Amino acid sequence: MSNIIYIGYQFKVKPLQPAVEILIAELGYAGFESFVENEDGATAYIQKEEWNADILDDIQILNSDEFEITYEFNEIEQTNWNEEWEKNFNPIIVDDACSVRAPFHEKPDTTYDIIIEPKMSFGTGHHETTHMMIQHVLKTDLKDKSVLDMGCGTGVLAILAEMKGAKPLDAVDYDNWCYLNSLENVERNNAKHITVIEGDASVLKGKSYDVIIANINRNILLQDMGVYASCLNENGMLFLSGFYAEDIPLITAECEKHLLKFEEKLERNNWVSLKFLN
Repeated sequence: MSNIIYIGYQFKVKPLQPAVEILIAELGYAGFESFVENEDGATAYIQKEEWNADILDDIQILNSDEFEITYEFNEIEQTNWNEEWEKNFNPIIVDDACSVRAPFHEKPDTTYDIIIEPKMSFGTGHHETTHMMIQHVLKTDLKDKSVLDMGCGTGVLAILAEMKGAKPLDAVDYDNWCYLNSLENVERNNAKHITVIEGDASVLKGKSYDVIIANINRNILLQDMGVYASCLNENGMLFLSGFYAEDIPLITAECEKHLLKFEEKLERNNWVSLKFLN
């Protein structure tokens, strides 16, 4: 992992909102995988091997007359990532019940306190999708339920699920950096029942779960919905996020094809999270 190089784009945005949210969404579709918002705009990261000189050509908001957006970019080695997060990563609290923070932050007074060092992994709780998934987990009785955290990123959702009594749990991500980071965070939070797996939906063959949490993106969710449905136990729950409000009809239609019934929707800045029952 030490030889993997990231390209970091530093965007300055005026006015900040809703421009930063739109910018991050478009960059996500273009292949950028991690984002840090700041008082001037945002920094976005993409692996150098996934980068090309035309990467921003399809980012429509850069051509908008409503916003003033400037940027510069440079190469960033992963060994610098901890320092970047110490400068930029602020703790968050979801529904006054769950905190997500780094080891150097003061411990807050919350029922669930998760300590992570996110490095290059997605899933700090700052992004709308992770925030909503945390809300779903907080509201769900997970005592002794088997759980899959698909596209686990930092492992934060699996860690919270174990704190709420779930066991056993699988946390799966195809990205090696996310896999390694989740292993670290699982150990850091003294989680005893989480198995971290590097891979995609193909590693789920023969497995079954009471609850599946999948925070990925629309296309992967649509592609793998049949696998999720086949792994979901009777009366199981499926939580999905990583897409926009306008994607709901596509996601819902695919779920209904696999006899999954819509139960609940959460929405945050046009990002949505849906709950389905088996």
